[in-house]
Amino acid sequence: MTSMVAPINMGLQFRGNWCNVNKNKGREFLKPNFNSSCNTNIALNNKRRFSLLVTASSQCSPGRIMGTINEIKHVPMIHPAAGKLANENKQHTTLVTLFRGRFVKDRSVYRQIFFVRSYEIGPDKTITVETLMNFLQETCLNHMSNCGVSQNDFGATHEMDLRKLIWVVTRIQVQVQRYSKWGEEIEVDTWFDIAGKNGIRRDWIIRDHYTKEIIAKATSTWTMMNRETRRLSKISEEVRQELVPFFFNKLAIAREEIDHQKIHKLTDSTAESFRYGVTPGWNDMDVNQHVNNVKYIRWILESVPREVLEDYKMTSMTLEFRRECTQSDLLESISSSSSNVTGASNNDSVNTKPDLQYIHLLRLQDTKAELVRARTEWHLKQNHK
Repeated sequence: MTSMVAPINMGLQFRGNWCNVNKNKGREFLKPNFNSSCNTNIALNNKRRFSLLVTASSQCSPGRIMGTINEIKHVPMIHPAAGKLANENKQHTTLVTLFRGRFVKDRSVYRQIFFVRSYEIGPDKTITVETLMNFLQETCLNHMSNCGVSQNDFGATHEMDLRKLIWVVTRIQVQVQRYSKWGEEIEVDTWFDIAGKNGIRRDWIIRDHYTKEIIAKATSTWTMMNRETRRLSKISEEVRQELVPFFFNKLAIAREEIDHQKIHKLTDSTAESFRYGVTPGWNDMDVNQHVNNVKYIRWILESVPREVLEDYKMTSMTLEFRRECTQSDLLESISSSSSNVTGASNNDSVNTKPDLQYIHLLRLQDTKAELVRARTEWHLKQNHK
């Protein structure tokens, strides 16, 4: 892996080509042309997003780069707040990785930046819940990889690999204040800590990259499973010692807002909507040879009434994972408003009471064995109030 550029005074990331508009020739797309006085370093990551990272010294400013050449205006695709970040302390540019991530809080917290692409948004031009969860998962894996303890670049440590162990998530809770729009840039912070005798808690905080507004929070619990027997396993002392140096005792979601309430089981008599014949495909599988946990979210929402999806936004989601799913399984998704489920009182996990709350169940269609229980909370969209 090639090393990154040296510490810099200013960092600009170009999302595309330079665009030249000429009355006679129309629109032309040219590569940036920097003169030697700009002390330019370019790091091109061939394995990730193919984004071009341009770093410049104090002698080279956006004003010098963005100008006119032969009466043709050059407009770089840079966020208007990029100049603000250029004045950040030099220490924020250290420990940058080829994953566009870096460590903060010494080496306890890992931060990664994401640019919201057009194929990551839904009909309302904001990111989908599935996209958000993919951002969390990507940051989690890159964190483990860059800690130096990951043996296979998918989160397993050296001692875990020796014992044929893999990570499995047992519970996730997400709170969303707002959904980012197409073209926005967000940063995801993640860290982990011990959770009880045999678990790990991983947290995330998602912010707007430029305003630092917190737009979402998440917490999760993880345990280990033997990749051959598919049975849960205890965390050995050897594995624990590999992870101890990176433990960080901080909660993303306040303790009083963490959803500890039991998610009641749905039955055919209490469910209001059904979606049968959900079939996992090859692209739904991950490297651990089971369905990736993010895929469950899409299937769970398949049974939510369309008018809810159109008129409301999900502000909270809690998932309980009960067993793994493989490509040969045939699933069904069922949902019901919580008022129709005995004992399922509202769980006001965010500051304002939700307008709607749903209980969900994803299960095998033949045996009815449970895969995932979930609870979601919804608020009416602003333009529908």
